[in-house]
Amino acid sequence: MKQKRIMTIQDLSCFGKCSLTVAHPIMSAMGLEVCPIPTAVLSTHTGGFTGWTFRDLAADLPAIAAHWKSQGLTFDGAVTGYLGSGEMIGMVSDYFRLFPGMVKVVDPVFADNGKLYAGFDEAYAAGMTRLCAQADVIVPNLTEAAYMLGEPYVASGYDEAYIHGVLRRLAALGCGTAVVTGVTYDPAQQGAVAYDAATGEFFQYFRENIDASFHGTGDVFTSALAGAVVLGRSLPDALRIAVDYTVDCIRATMPDRAEHWYGVKFETCLPGLIRSLEA
Repeated sequence: MKQKRIMTIQDLSCFGKCSLTVAHPIMSAMGLEVCPIPTAVLSTHTGGFTGWTFRDLAADLPAIAAHWKSQGLTFDGAVTGYLGSGEMIGMVSDYFRLFPGMVKVVDPVFADNGKLYAGFDEAYAAGMTRLCAQADVIVPNLTEAAYMLGEPYVASGYDEAYIHGVLRRLAALGCGTAVVTGVTYDPAQQGAVAYDAATGEFFQYFRENIDASFHGTGDVFTSALAGAVVLGRSLPDALRIAVDYTVDCIRATMPDRAEHWYGVKFETCLPGLIRSLEA
């Protein structure tokens, strides 16, 4: 059987367990041939560390795409994470155009908890909205969804009808499938809800809501979801695989959360992820 091949376009934080440092091993463990495109190299991620180094690699992206194209390379999927600039969004759009036929998964990564991340503005959010319109699957959190739709952020107290409305409006931007993460109807549970625009169906999957926050869990979720989708798993299966794996990673880290605050122990949970693909 031909091995599926996926490109992933995001930054590389050498320490901190996010972006490429989780995307590459997670999707490789799932059996995919992973081709990383680092948009920047940082000594650590920027959440909680100070004095980190940063090297912008944006200028390399067009040359990588041109060389791949010259070699006749093809890809079954692409997943994007933190990009960091409007220029980079345009480059990713070029990749989507140059390599047609692949499943395109976009995690917007520009806001959370009702606020834009440092260094981003509404123009960036608008650019990311345009990129999401070109995707097959988008994976925003509720803050990013609000910015993309130009609506007020609703942190809590929402119901299923509200989330379904958000998903319909996100899909209307142009993507095939919209997935919203961090959904909590019941304080005891948290999960993700998806909408397939082609069939009009909604799917959801929830696990226990763990009272903890770790950097990189969004990247863990998106990597597992994208891997499952590119492998041809159904949308309900992909949600189950991604939510279960993310929760398992958090649970595995909880006993050591004070020292391991910078990211989850996703490596120790890879055997369970592999087993979940057999279910």
